[in-house]
Amino acid sequence: MKITKIEYAATGAFSQTILDYLSRSEQLTPFYNRFPSAAAFKAQLEEKSFSQSQRQTLHQALQEQYASVSDINPNVQQNIGLLLEPNTYTITTGHQLNIFTGPLYFVYKIITAINTCKVLQEQYPDHNFVPVYWMATEDHDFAEINYFNLFGKKYSWQTEQQGAVGRFTTEGLEQVLAELPEAYPVFEEAYRNSKTLAEATRAITHALFGDYGLVSLDGDHAKLKKALTPVVEKELTEQLSHRLVSQTSAQLEELGYKPQVFSREINLFYLQDGLRERIVEVAGQYKVLNTDISFSREEALQLAQEHPEQFSPNVILRPLYEELILPNLAYIGGGAEVVYWLQLKQLFEAYGVAFPVLMLRNSGLYINRGNAGRMQKLGLQPVDLFQDLQRLKKHFSAQLHEEEISLETQRQAIARIYAEVEQLAQQVDPTLVKTVGAEAQKAANSLQMLEKKIAKARDNKHEQSFKQLETLKEKLFPGSSLQERHDNLLTYSTNNPGFIQALAEAFDPLENKFTILEEE
Repeated sequence: MKITKIEYAATGAFSQTILDYLSRSEQLTPFYNRFPSAAAFKAQLEEKSFSQSQRQTLHQALQEQYASVSDINPNVQQNIGLLLEPNTYTITTGHQLNIFTGPLYFVYKIITAINTCKVLQEQYPDHNFVPVYWMATEDHDFAEINYFNLFGKKYSWQTEQQGAVGRFTTEGLEQVLAELPEAYPVFEEAYRNSKTLAEATRAITHALFGDYGLVSLDGDHAKLKKALTPVVEKELTEQLSHRLVSQTSAQLEELGYKPQVFSREINLFYLQDGLRERIVEVAGQYKVLNTDISFSREEALQLAQEHPEQFSPNVILRPLYEELILPNLAYIGGGAEVVYWLQLKQLFEAYGVAFPVLMLRNSGLYINRGNAGRMQKLGLQPVDLFQDLQRLKKHFSAQLHEEEISLETQRQAIARIYAEVEQLAQQVDPTLVKTVGAEAQKAANSLQMLEKKIAKARDNKHEQSFKQLETLKEKLFPGSSLQERHDNLLTYSTNNPGFIQALAEAFDPLENKFTILEEE
């Protein structure tokens, strides 16, 4: 495997906010705690506090959740046990419960978390570091998770279920399995034998990443939600998050950065089976949108004390909830996630919670052997492929530049030969001069025709190369987007069972470079 690293800016695929963050622009310094580096984690370790009772609650919740996993990988079981130790910390990434893992960047996030733990274990051997996948089980945007793209075809799951997707049954997914071009045992077993999408997703991540010790956590748990009670109370009575996040967002806008998310007056949902709807305050009452459910102030605060699991944080409060229930040091997200985390620092300060090291997940371009051969045949380097198609064609044309095809030299040589023949004819039989002249003209015409045919053949050859270039570009950048935002894991692991291992070996979580993996 040939590995090439390039700057994120060279890809043209990342926002200016991300590029400024990676270049450590002073403008963004006030909006995060520590820039990700191995050395920065020393101070983060000292700042993060997490009590033994919090560890016991987390451990108990994980034991309950992993009861649905048969034959737990020893590495996962060990990491769950290590969370009880005061010197154990987590590195967390989160993502929706996309069926069949969705786009490739789901896998990239997890591998970044795994590799970060590996780096930190070497740097701080007296501590333990556990990679955690935060399962976005309470998300209700089903349209974002119900499909995936495999070998150029879109597969979709149809269901009428409503509410938090983690609570969905897996009914209907057997139809998707039946449509696939071949059997995929990991997904077959997970979707056929799990009661809910949350259980199935945990089974899948366990099968794919269990050897790496990945722990998958579902925040939709009554015991874990108790940590959210003080946040719910302040949210209902003071609307604290809206005020603070709005202030931070305005500051970012003044600096020319566009906020990624927008705060609501109350950043909470009401959660029940089949229902996840926003809570709004109307005339002193707390109403659940699109329902007849409402609470007085006293009833809402009592509910927060007795049943905090019925409240669900939205995108603004979910990061805070994560940090309340995990001994976490860093959060790993995609470009959009990093940007919206920059809007949250004041909120964390208000609750006295350490703001985690904010890390951009690894990104990559995987070029299989076939596409690598096509690229080499076209005389291109991997970095060339990030140009838009028109610019790439110009670049390619410059590489193929040849002098204009002309047979003028040959024409002159033949003309000289026929002139000599004409002189000889003049001496022998002057009546043959016209015949020689006619033959000379025929030869000149033939050369002219050959010249045109050769030029046309070259143009056809270039046109064929352009078509090959367009095909290669579409294969590596489907829909003119990064491969990782479109293609599914199975597109690559089907033909390369060592795909995940190859990514783990290639990705450096703290290097902040885009990785190109090229099969040789």
